[in-house]
Amino acid sequence: MRLLAADPGRDVASPLSGLTDDDALIMFTSGTTGSPKLVPWTHGNMAASIDGVASAYQLSPSDATVAAMPLFHGHGLIAAMLATLSTGGAVVLPARGRFSAHTFWDDLAVVGATWYTAVPTIHQILLERAPVDRRGYRGRLRFIRSCSAPLSTATMRRMEAVLDAPVLAAYGMTETTHQASTVLLSDDERTRMQTVGTPTGLSVRIVDDKGITCPQGASGEIRLQGPAVVRGYLGNAAANATTFVDGWFRTGDLGVVDGHGCVVVQGRIKNQINRGGEKISPEHVEEILIAHPGVTEAAVFGVADALYGEHVGAIVVRRRGSDLDAAGLTSYCREHLAPFEIPEQITFADQLPLTAKGSVDRTKLADLVASR
Repeated sequence: MRLLAADPGRDVASPLSGLTDDDALIMFTSGTTGSPKLVPWTHGNMAASIDGVASAYQLSPSDATVAAMPLFHGHGLIAAMLATLSTGGAVVLPARGRFSAHTFWDDLAVVGATWYTAVPTIHQILLERAPVDRRGYRGRLRFIRSCSAPLSTATMRRMEAVLDAPVLAAYGMTETTHQASTVLLSDDERTRMQTVGTPTGLSVRIVDDKGITCPQGASGEIRLQGPAVVRGYLGNAAANATTFVDGWFRTGDLGVVDGHGCVVVQGRIKNQINRGGEKISPEHVEEILIAHPGVTEAAVFGVADALYGEHVGAIVVRRRGSDLDAAGLTSYCREHLAPFEIPEQITFADQLPLTAKGSVDRTKLADLVASR
């Protein structure tokens, strides 16, 4: 693969008329909330993103990792493999080329891994199956990276306690050639626990529903611009016209930039639940549910309601050995959520529906409940 240095003069996204000689790969968006789209990555896009990852984590030849994420997705390809190899580090590919909780810990110890990156679902699985004897890796990890979906504070704290390493949340998507921002090793606990850090080589704006830039600390849509931002979707003029506006990529995510320049992601705008005019963030409710000691995973979504338009539904995966029931979880929610945020429909499942990269597939949540 030929990677060219990013051109600082190409920060502004341009209309997509077709493939060019500078295009390196065509990637699919994840399709977690809709149909996947084709995204061409240029050599410049990839070089900028790889450099952003490598620089943010100060990767060097002494670093090693285990590829927990699939390489057909930007998370695994850019962050785990190419950023590591570009700095002279080592990458171990798991047996059969895919993540396995049974072999992961041995792989981590054998290669002397100094870090790894994964989605929250994989972090949860690894926590549940962490070996009692952790001498092979405990104390060796410089950091653990989490990206591609929100990681709850409760899970983050548990990971740090079990694995003896700081957890650094990152924010990114296919349209930014993976990473857009990340928490750094030098950041304090507040930044680690409450934000996704500062942009890595990109500019960020927070705008209101009229496209006007919001004052600092005000909530609005996150928009991004920079050399890692792609120029558009392939063969989708309608999506390009609404998503790439005035040189900025509209992420569709709600968020703020705090007084330290850190990005706080508050959830997907299209995922918000409207219960009688009250706007509810599924991600916020999920954070509360996962903090319950009897819960390992949770997914929250809107359910059609004749009176309120929508009410809150939740699919919950219990921790092994837990006898938690809906009544107990509802009682817990009353202590931590506003009345309108409390799930009115709780379904317990053995696992959540996932995309190929391991993120929750929100398009299948309602179908999972209906099938029960």
